[in-house]
Amino acid sequence: MNPVRVLSPRVRKVALWTVAVVTALALVLTLTAVWTVRRAFPQHDGGLRLPGLTAPVTVHRDDHGIPQVYAKTAEDLFRAQGYLHAQDRFWEMDFRRHLTAGRLAELFGESQVETDIYLRTMGWRRVAEQEWGLLGVETKRYLQVYADGVNAWLDENDGGRASLEYAVLGLQNSGYEIETWHPVDSIAWLKAMAWDLRGNMRDEIARAALLAEGLNRQQVEELYPAYPFDRHEPIVTTGGIVDGAFDQEVTPASPDPVDGSVSDGTETAGVGGGVLTAEPAGPIAGTAVVEMVTALAGGLSRLPAVLGAGRGIGSNSWVIDGDLTDTGKPILANDPHLGPSMPGIWYQIGLHCACDINVSGFSFSGTPGVVIGHNARVAWGFTNLSPDVTDLYLERVDGDRVQVDGEWQPLETRTETIKVAGGEDVSITVRASGHGPLLSDASAELRDIGLAPPVDPAGSPASVAATPELPPDESATTDDEQRDGYAIALSWTALAPGRTADAIFTLNTATNWADFRAAAALFEVPAQNLVYADIDGNIGYQAPGRIPVRGKGDGRWMAPGWDSAYDWQGFIPFAELPSVLNPPAGYLVTANEAVIGPSYPYLLTTDWAYGYRSQRIHELIDSARGAGKITVADVQSMQFDNRNGFASTLVPAVEAALDAGTSGLVRSATDLWAEWDYQQPAEGEPGTDDGRRSAAAAYYNAVWRHLLLATFDELPSDHRLDGNDQSYEVVRGLLSQPDALWWDRTETEVVEVRDDILRAAAEAAASELSRDQGDQPADWRWGRMHTLTVRNQSFGTSGVGIIEWLFNTDPVSVSGGGAIVNATGWNAATGYEVNAVPSMRMIVDLADLDASRWIQLTGNSGHAFHRNYDDQLELWRTGETLPMRWERATIEAEAAQTLTLEP
Repeated sequence: MNPVRVLSPRVRKVALWTVAVVTALALVLTLTAVWTVRRAFPQHDGGLRLPGLTAPVTVHRDDHGIPQVYAKTAEDLFRAQGYLHAQDRFWEMDFRRHLTAGRLAELFGESQVETDIYLRTMGWRRVAEQEWGLLGVETKRYLQVYADGVNAWLDENDGGRASLEYAVLGLQNSGYEIETWHPVDSIAWLKAMAWDLRGNMRDEIARAALLAEGLNRQQVEELYPAYPFDRHEPIVTTGGIVDGAFDQEVTPASPDPVDGSVSDGTETAGVGGGVLTAEPAGPIAGTAVVEMVTALAGGLSRLPAVLGAGRGIGSNSWVIDGDLTDTGKPILANDPHLGPSMPGIWYQIGLHCACDINVSGFSFSGTPGVVIGHNARVAWGFTNLSPDVTDLYLERVDGDRVQVDGEWQPLETRTETIKVAGGEDVSITVRASGHGPLLSDASAELRDIGLAPPVDPAGSPASVAATPELPPDESATTDDEQRDGYAIALSWTALAPGRTADAIFTLNTATNWADFRAAAALFEVPAQNLVYADIDGNIGYQAPGRIPVRGKGDGRWMAPGWDSAYDWQGFIPFAELPSVLNPPAGYLVTANEAVIGPSYPYLLTTDWAYGYRSQRIHELIDSARGAGKITVADVQSMQFDNRNGFASTLVPAVEAALDAGTSGLVRSATDLWAEWDYQQPAEGEPGTDDGRRSAAAAYYNAVWRHLLLATFDELPSDHRLDGNDQSYEVVRGLLSQPDALWWDRTETEVVEVRDDILRAAAEAAASELSRDQGDQPADWRWGRMHTLTVRNQSFGTSGVGIIEWLFNTDPVSVSGGGAIVNATGWNAATGYEVNAVPSMRMIVDLADLDASRWIQLTGNSGHAFHRNYDDQLELWRTGETLPMRWERATIEAEAAQTLTLEP
């Protein structure tokens, strides 16, 4: 008998059953996966019950899931907003409140303990709790009903029914239970916003770190050039501050180019000497869920970039009066530049009621009201003012006391307990001096530095290097017996309670310039440039914020905490902050450039963006007005302008440096620049204008990157120039110094000069692109290098491929670049990938609010795989916008879904 023939039917039967079982399992798994994903999708149509309403609320949504809410009272309106935010974005809200409270370890376990220690030391949540008592009665009421709306949704949704993220979290932390929403949870998010928009703290730390790495003060100062007022004008050039009390010759406080001190013409009051050593930051390991930034040397590496990182944190806004527009009324434009995240940072919404709340714009999930937008009479936009509102102090401490002016004073102390999912609770003691929390307590690295800080014993008495003597009766205490010796404290305006939450509602109901300024006066942190327009034809600008007035020092270098002469003396009065209404030019531009000229008597900061974006916007507006009346379409084109403002300087220098030894590939590549208009589109077919532009841009940016890497090889890897406008100004100065020491490579024995490095960068760039995109320069494309992957702000960097696939987008090619109006930032030290973006774009037509336009980076939904999760990304990528409807008849006619919330 043939055994094969006997076994074959059995084998076939087993095989058939195996296929059937596998198919069934695959079907079950597929259906389970679909059910797991879709069961959290919210109901956007029909009717739902919302307890606490006094009357039904109607919610019309367009094709992109953007809700327009109609209610009878303000309380009903904000209750409904809380419910809708929870429907679409509750995981994001929950993640944010855990972050701001220093409670990430409750979600993700031991890997987040170090992050929580920093956040508890900073005390964001504690400050938010203190702010609650300062807020107006109406603001408290709105925050409470908003929380009630969130909690009404939570009553019916938990675990995987709330969001796919909770289903994933359950694989690691099955015992997690969602807490009810508290009004302070909404306030605390404003602290996170303030942290990422805090000003020049990164630059202050970088200067200190570069000194610690062995650069001298002159070299460090060369990396931070003065603002080019001769080429790039500030925001405010006329108005009460300029033409009124401060229209006078004043010797400004300015940094000395040699030692960094501040001179008022009579005495040196700088902070010199030693600084703390910087150490590299690192990402969270394992199931990491928070994107981190280098914040303070080594010690602050665990603090999260909740909105973004680096000099990309900026924005564009401009406002044009009716004399220059085709409608005879103002047009206002705004596009804040923040770190890309999934979902996008903003939530689009319209809020309308039979009361004084009638507003449309961009909100933050977890916070009631609209942050940027317009109401029936006025429109407003924000960009980062970037004032210096943080100072680092080196403190002399001994146990729980700190030395000030030769005397010992007690430190403030408190105990915090951090709950850890799957682990034991962790208790910490937080200490604070009169300047602020001791951040060095949050880091073993900084504690070690505090025991033996790298101070220079020969430093002058006015410097950090001047070690204070202990009082005679304490001098027997040795360093070995001291608990710390030295510590690092942070002063930051956002660590004092304020009324910024009041400002949001005041801004939402403003009807004129006076109301707008009253709202701005309450907008204490973060300090933002505010632009204004109204239906009566007025345009204006106001600088708000709590901005310190210093004693000694200028905030650019770490200050000696033991000398009270370096303490803050108060804050700039609001009435004396720069402001202008209806400037003669007919328009205003803010793009993080200098706010006002050097005659202004107060120090706002010396670390502005260098004005390349703002000056380009001036050029675009002047060109458009020269061609006729400016339209909304013109403004939309301006927002997507991709011109590189430094290419016209660098390209001729590179071309002039080429010699007989230059390779044919480099010659072909530089030929791309022959008729290049310095625009940087992502793509384009070969032979087309956009194709040639994109090829030219690809080669230019590769040359730029290699030029920076070769020229500044003296810099430690964590503090390389990133290629933005600071780098523009540094290299601009060096191009006129062909023998400057910066050009010489540290790793070679020969002495290189400018043209050697320019040629080397051109060759390295051509070699890189030939390897990556082929040996035909005309086929190179900027968008193949300059890509954007929008990552989920929690699970998007988990390191687990399938998890990241669930929540992140695929990479897309992107136009623009750093310090360009279409500001898709990238870091030349690490590569071409996008790390900062125009997080949204808005254009408000004050003649016809229904004709306004808007777009955001991803989509309004926070639910992965929902059709509104990333449905705006392609429009955003290509410079398109959506109608920002205002009139109820239009909204109803275009509604794709209508939901009625019943009492």
